[in-house]
Amino acid sequence: IPDEEKVKIASDFIMNAPPGEFNEVFNDVRVLLNNDSLLKDGAAAAFAEYNMQQFIPCKVEGAEQEVLITKAGEQPDGRFVDPHSKQVFTFDHLRKEASSAEGVSAGGSEEIRAAFDSAMVDYCKNHYPAGVSTVYDSGKELVICLEDHKFQPRNFWNGRWRSQWNFNTSSGAATGVFQVQVHYYEDGNVQLRSKKTVNLKIPSGSPEETAKKFSAAIEKAETEY
Repeated sequence: IPDEEKVKIASDFIMNAPPGEFNEVFNDVRVLLNNDSLLKDGAAAAFAEYNMQQFIPCKVEGAEQEVLITKAGEQPDGRFVDPHSKQVFTFDHLRKEASSAEGVSAGGSEEIRAAFDSAMVDYCKNHYPAGVSTVYDSGKELVICLEDHKFQPRNFWNGRWRSQWNFNTSSGAATGVFQVQVHYYEDGNVQLRSKKTVNLKIPSGSPEETAKKFSAAIEKAETEY
């Protein structure tokens, strides 16, 4: 099999790794491929894509809370932004470690972004035991990413919740995408993948009032799901 085809197969395995089982899949693929340089160089894009799709939580030096690795936070140079601590950093997609953090200026919608950030931190504390939220300012929109997971390998299951909300700061329109992924592998091998899109309209007000109304609206939508 040509190296190009080997890399494609390896990347497909990586991209379909269940939550909490990336290392196990990587090690299995590593044995099958038997070429570390080819795997790390050829499948590097798959490692990055997997982490961004899974909303991998990451601790950045100097930050008081974790940040999510997402497409919304990816910068043109491949680094990632932590809007809460106002830093950009390099992320090792294999080791899942942040480094070389440096300060960055806030965006033009920082007031409302910060209000949503605070509301989402409280929301996660109240509804997701290990939840992490990151709120990005992308100009006319806020992008709100939420992640929670529970890994129980001793009980043969792992699962992850992800939701992303795009909130238009002018119109108050909000679109949310929920994703649930669970892997159960005792006496079998079953994966659940579920996805739903919802649309909401958030009444306007001050940044704090709007954030509070948004939090209440998504609580209802996510709880119903």
